Amino acid sequence: MQFLKALFWFLILGLVAAFAVTNWHPVEIRLWSGLVADVNLPFLLLLVYLGGLLPILVIHHTMRWRNRSRIAMLERTIEDLRPVPTPSPAPMPDPDPAPAPEAPTAPTPSQTPAAP
Repeated sequence: MQFLKALFWFLILGLVAAFAVTNWHPVEIRLWSGLVADVNLPFLLLLVYLGGLLPILVIHHTMRWRNRSRIAMLERTIEDLRPVPTPSPAPMPDPDPAPAPEAPTAPTPSQTPAAP
């Protein structure tokens, strides 16, 4: 994919260079007070292209910065409003526990009846 991208950009640069070489004529631009500027056509086209691109690029980056700051502010607000997790309460003991049945115990030697 990188190769195709590089090939595309080299093709575009080649076309621009071929256009610049074949159209290298001076163009007269009449300015105020009878001033005349001789500018080469490729340079003039580059100036016109940048004159249209730069304002739109500045607007795009400004909107992008504004949206990122707005999203960051909204994320901070959500974090502030999110409830803090509380630990679950300990289980309550049974108020009336049923007595556990006692296990039968073997008689101890002191409790055995005496022989006649």
